[in-house]
Amino acid sequence: MNPKINLTRTIVLIFVLYLCLFAEVSAQTRFHPFNPLPKQWDEAMPLGNGMIGSLVWEKDKTVRFALDRADLWDSRPMKGLHRKEFSYQWIVEQRLNNNYKPVQEYFDQPYDREPAPTKIPGAALEFKFTQGLILADAKLNIDEASSEISWKNGTRLTSFVHAVNPVGWFKFENLPDNFNIELIPPSYQAAIKVSGDPVGGDDLGRLGYEQGSVTKVNNSITYHQKGWGDFSYDVIVTWKKVNTNTVEGVWTIRSNPDLFKSNLDLKALSLMLNTGFDQNRKSHLAWWSAFWAKSDLKVPDQTLQHQWEMEHYKFGSTARKNAPPISLQAIWSADNGRIPPWKGDFHHDLNTQLSYWPSYSGNHLEEAMAYLDHFETNKENYKRYTKQFFGKEGIAVPGVTTLDGTEMGGWIQYSLSPTVSAWISQHYYLQWRYSMDKDFLKNKAYPWIKSTAQFLEQISVLDPKTGKRKLVISSSPEINDNDSSAWFTKTTNYDLSLMQFNFKTAADLARELNLTEEAKHWQEIYEQLPSLALSKNKELMIAPDYPYATSHRHFSNTMAIHPLGLIKWEDSEESKNIIRSSIKLLDSVGPKMWCGYSYAWLGNLKARAKDGEGAAKALNIFSTAFCSTNSFHLNGDQTKSGYSDFVYRPFTLEGNFAFASGLQEMLIQSHAGYLELFPAIPADWSSASFKTLRAEGAYLVSAKKENGKVTTINIHSEKGGSLKVKSPFGKFEQKINGKVKISEPESGFIQIDFAPNSSIDLKGI
Repeated sequence: MNPKINLTRTIVLIFVLYLCLFAEVSAQTRFHPFNPLPKQWDEAMPLGNGMIGSLVWEKDKTVRFALDRADLWDSRPMKGLHRKEFSYQWIVEQRLNNNYKPVQEYFDQPYDREPAPTKIPGAALEFKFTQGLILADAKLNIDEASSEISWKNGTRLTSFVHAVNPVGWFKFENLPDNFNIELIPPSYQAAIKVSGDPVGGDDLGRLGYEQGSVTKVNNSITYHQKGWGDFSYDVIVTWKKVNTNTVEGVWTIRSNPDLFKSNLDLKALSLMLNTGFDQNRKSHLAWWSAFWAKSDLKVPDQTLQHQWEMEHYKFGSTARKNAPPISLQAIWSADNGRIPPWKGDFHHDLNTQLSYWPSYSGNHLEEAMAYLDHFETNKENYKRYTKQFFGKEGIAVPGVTTLDGTEMGGWIQYSLSPTVSAWISQHYYLQWRYSMDKDFLKNKAYPWIKSTAQFLEQISVLDPKTGKRKLVISSSPEINDNDSSAWFTKTTNYDLSLMQFNFKTAADLARELNLTEEAKHWQEIYEQLPSLALSKNKELMIAPDYPYATSHRHFSNTMAIHPLGLIKWEDSEESKNIIRSSIKLLDSVGPKMWCGYSYAWLGNLKARAKDGEGAAKALNIFSTAFCSTNSFHLNGDQTKSGYSDFVYRPFTLEGNFAFASGLQEMLIQSHAGYLELFPAIPADWSSASFKTLRAEGAYLVSAKKENGKVTTINIHSEKGGSLKVKSPFGKFEQKINGKVKISEPESGFIQIDFAPNSSIDLKGI
C-alpha cells in the first residue's frame, strides 16, 4: 500500500474521531481505567444502585468486593445529647452570658467521643484464584455500569450491581482450578487502636457488637450480624458453575427491619441465578441506557469531560427513588475496619445539598426525589425535634442526622442551626421550577416551605433599634469552628440569605396557588428582613462588622449569589459589582483552608459571574488535585501543590456532584428569568454541545456550538408556556411542526410561546 495514502487515511480517521467528541451521542463506550488494580478501598471501582453498592479492589493480592447497603445503620441515640439542657434558649443564654464551655461539653463533644450513631459497612467477598496470574486489563465501563478485569491467562471477571434489583452479580470466565470464594465479615471484634477520630473513623470494635456468624452450605454463604438494638443484617451470596471454567454468582444484603422493602432471601437469589448472568444483565443495561439518554454534554477540555462523565455515573449509582438519599459516602462505606469518615451521616449544612445540585439541569428529577422523599418520610421526627429543641412549631431540620432524621449533635452552630430547613426549601423549590408539577407544588413544595417559614417567623425577633427581623444568635458554616464566637449576635449573611429566600419563595408560591392572604403575610415578613451585609468594597461579608478575611472552605457568605440566586449577574451593574467583588475576595484571600468541594463551589460561582476561564480553572484544580484515581473526592490536596493546607484524604461525595453542577452551569443557565446558552465557557472553547439539559419552566434544551458560533438549538416544552431566550443569533430560522420561519431577535432576545409537549428548532443563518 502507498504509505502516503495510508498516512492520509490515518489523518482522516483521527479527524473523524475528533469530530465524534462533539456528537450529541457518542458511539464509543466510555471507560475509566484501573490498571493496575487499586490497592486501597477509596481508589476502588465503584458500583451501585442507590440501595446497595460494592467497591472492587485488590487486597493482599486478592480480588475483593466491599459490599454495602444504604440503610445499614447503628441508630442508637447519641449518648448524653438529650439532657435537660437540650434547648436552644439555654444555649442562647450561655452564649450571651459568656458561659459556653458547658455547651461544647454537652452537645459538641459526644459526636467526637462516641462511636455511634453511625453508618456501618456490610461485608466483603474475596475471590481466591489470582496467585501467579498477571493482570492484563482492568476498567470500569461507565456506560454499562460494570467492572471488567482480565488476566493474561484468559481469565475474565465481569461484575455489576443491578440497576433496579437489590443484587450484585459476578461472572468468571476461563477460571483456573484453584478458584474459591470467601465472605469476610467486618472486624467488629478487632482490637481497638483508633478512638475519638470522627474524620478518619473509629475502629469498628468500638461499636461493641458480638461478631456475627458465617454459614456456608454448598455454593452459598450467609453472614448474619446483629447490630444495635433490634437491628440486624444478612449478607448472602450464591454461585454456580455454568461449565467447566465459568462461574456466575449473585449477592445481596438484607436489613431487619426492612424500611425500604428491598430484602431478598437465598431462595429468591437462587431463582435469579437460574435465569443466568446475561439474562439478568439485560434489564440492568436497559436502565443505564435510559439514564445516559436523559442528558449528555461534550466539551473540548477532556479532563473536565471525563470528570463530568464519572460524576454523572456516580450520581446514577447513588441516587434512586425508594432508597435513602446520598449521605457522605452513600453506598460506599470505608472498607478498612473503621467507621466511615464523619460517621457516614447526613450533613445538611452543605453536603447533601451539594450532592443534588446537578440533578435539576442534568434532567434527573426522578432520582432527585429520593432526597425530598427522605424529608417527607421523616417530617414528624423533624417536628418533634423543632418542638423539643427550639420550643416552636413548624419545621426545623438538624444539620447532622441519622437515617431517620434524628439529630446527632456535633458543632451545634451547624448541626442544630435554625436555618437548615430553609436550604432544603430551595431543593423543593428547584424540583417545582424544573418540573412545573402543580401537584408537587401544592402537596409537597409549598407545605414544606410554609412550615419552614412558620418556624423562622417564630424563632426570629424584631430588633427594637432597627425594626428589622433578626436571629438572636446566628452562625455561618463553619466560621470559627465550634468556638463561642461562631455564634454571632448579628445575623450572618448565611442565615439571612436563607431566611430571605424562604420567606420570598413562600410568598411567590402562595401567589402561584392563589393563597392571597398567605402570600401577603409572607411578603410582609420578607420585607422586615435587613439587607445583606456588604463591605465598603461591595463584598459580601460573613456578618455585619465581620468581613471574609481568612481563608475558609465554606463560602457561606456567598450563598445569595449561588446557590440561592438572590443576587443575579443579570439584575444590575450593582449586582455585578457585588458578585465580582465577592469572588475576587475569595481568590485574593486564597485557598489555604479550602477543601476540594470549595473549588467545585467556586466553579459554580464563577459560572454565575459569566467567567468561563475562571470556572474551568477551578473545576480543573478540583479534578486533578482533590480526587482519587477513581474520581472520589478526597477533600485534601493529593498533589500537595499548595492548593490547600489540607492534604488528608477523607472521602465524601458532595464535591463530586458540585463539580458536575459547575460544568452544567457553564453550558446552560435559566435562573434569571430567561434561558441563556453557553453563558460561561472559555473563549478558546470554539466547539461544545449538550443534549436535553433541563431549564426552569420544564424545558429540555439541546444546543451545539461549532467554530465559535452557536449553530443549532432544540427546545422541548413539557408543560407549555412562554420562554424568553437570550439569542446567540442575528437572523435565525425557527422550525415548528415542520413550518419554517425566518426571524430576528428583539432587543437581543427570542420570545417563544409553547403548547404543552411541543418543540422548536432554532438555527442561525
